[in-house]
Amino acid sequence: MYKVLIIEDDHKLRSLMGQYLVKWNFQPVLVEDFVNIDQIALKENPHIILLDINLPGTDGFYWCSKLRQLSDVPIIFISSRSESMDIVIAINMGGDDYIQKPFSLEVLVAKMNAVLRRSNSIQHLEKDMLTVGELTLNLQNAFVEFRGKKAALTKNEFQILYLLMKKTGQIVSRDEIMRALWEDEQFIDDNTLTVNVNRLRKKLEEIGVEDAITTKKRQGYLLQ
Repeated sequence: MYKVLIIEDDHKLRSLMGQYLVKWNFQPVLVEDFVNIDQIALKENPHIILLDINLPGTDGFYWCSKLRQLSDVPIIFISSRSESMDIVIAINMGGDDYIQKPFSLEVLVAKMNAVLRRSNSIQHLEKDMLTVGELTLNLQNAFVEFRGKKAALTKNEFQILYLLMKKTGQIVSRDEIMRALWEDEQFIDDNTLTVNVNRLRKKLEEIGVEDAITTKKRQGYLLQ
């Protein structure tokens, strides 16, 4: 049974989600203390977090950033905000997906299952390391290393780099990467992929890997 931390200040919606998720064999933990969210997450150690943006006091963007310092637990943002920039910020902060209110509870469960499948697939890869030249990807802890320098990757960044390294020298289409990340294209946003690739590029640059990922216009990405 997967434990899910529900961080939503609307009592009625929070209770409704909790009741529905029980039917799908999840173990919901309903958060009512919006001051110590990081400590609650550490104590509960959930498999996945549902996080509203508009919270009393500090918003969900802040808490996502704090949680990412502590854990790589999957985080799905839930918000009434519909601006593209809100989605971009949510993903930049380390969110794994974004659901706009109002939403179908069936879609919520589908997105949760997709995120959990991605998370589990990373944990059950067969090899320990994937190496291309001097670039090494640790498949057990999602660290990338280059000439003694390391960087921690989020699940999405890891999946993108894993796919590009497996197909080094080949153009990998955006559609192929999105299918690998989200499994079902109806649940993705094109901006999300761009944000994750740019974030991955920045982390590679920080450890000394310059211009590793090339954008091929209207085709996809290439690792050289």
